[in-house]
Amino acid sequence: MATENGLARIGKTVVIRGELKGSEDLVVDGQLEGTINLSEGRLTIGPNANVAADLTAREVLILGRLQGNIVASGRVELRAGSVVEGDVRALRLAVEENAVFRGKVDLTQGAKAAEGSSGPSTGSGF
Repeated sequence: MATENGLARIGKTVVIRGELKGSEDLVVDGQLEGTINLSEGRLTIGPNANVAADLTAREVLILGRLQGNIVASGRVELRAGSVVEGDVRALRLAVEENAVFRGKVDLTQGAKAAEGSSGPSTGSGF
């Protein structure tokens, strides 16, 4: 678990290819290709980030560019200026004006829905 004010950070000049796992909060501001799994943490894709990866986290905040799917057990936020190409499965989704999103959204049960029920959804809100 992350300690108070303890935050892992990947700087804007760092390039990573592969699988990233952890349980603390993480800020990615560089280039990352592969998968990110922070099932207990908050993942922030910073404004300088260019990420091509599938993401799994408790909460996800996107400020930069992401090409890949997002699975969150909590909230996903797409801030103004962000660009996301991929599907989102989460409990809640917030999209600010001037955020670009191309993909599908499933807000039924977040990450829990991926594992289990195939029951009918209750209204899409669209």
